[in-house]
Amino acid sequence: MRFKNKVELMKDMLLERQLLEETLKTLTSQQMIQPGVCANGKWSVKDILAHLVEWEQMFLGWYRAGLRGEVFKTPAPDLNWRQLPLLNQRIYEKHRNSPLKRVLADFDASHKETLKTVRSIPAVEIFEKEKYAWLGSLALVSYIGANTGSHYRWARKLICKWMRSPKHAS
Repeated sequence: MRFKNKVELMKDMLLERQLLEETLKTLTSQQMIQPGVCANGKWSVKDILAHLVEWEQMFLGWYRAGLRGEVFKTPAPDLNWRQLPLLNQRIYEKHRNSPLKRVLADFDASHKETLKTVRSIPAVEIFEKEKYAWLGSLALVSYIGANTGSHYRWARKLICKWMRSPKHAS
């Protein structure tokens, strides 16, 4: 999604998060830990939420490192962007045994931290291409959108599709 300004970006972040949270409210704790939502039937809603948290935290780490003038490789020191399935598998492995209560607390805290950070970034900086070395030819808006509104939308659509499927046990 292309944003014309910071207001549009923030509206998308907040709306998509609200829609995702409304979807989550319809699920029981047992449903949230049930595998089968995505990733070849392995990931649960809890795993998707842990995935969202990890990506938000990676973005925040990249942003803070950029502020310090650090140069680093994204998405991971040993991976390139074509290897996202491997990175996402690592994220799943890292968090798959985390208790639901912990993931939900992290999901809430990470969102608050991300929102606070994005609100603090001047609009000019959000849309300036190549502001930091890690951005390459992109602007922060690309990373913010991908790790917030767009990612929340992706998660909500997966969860809703799973909820409508015959395999989903209510």
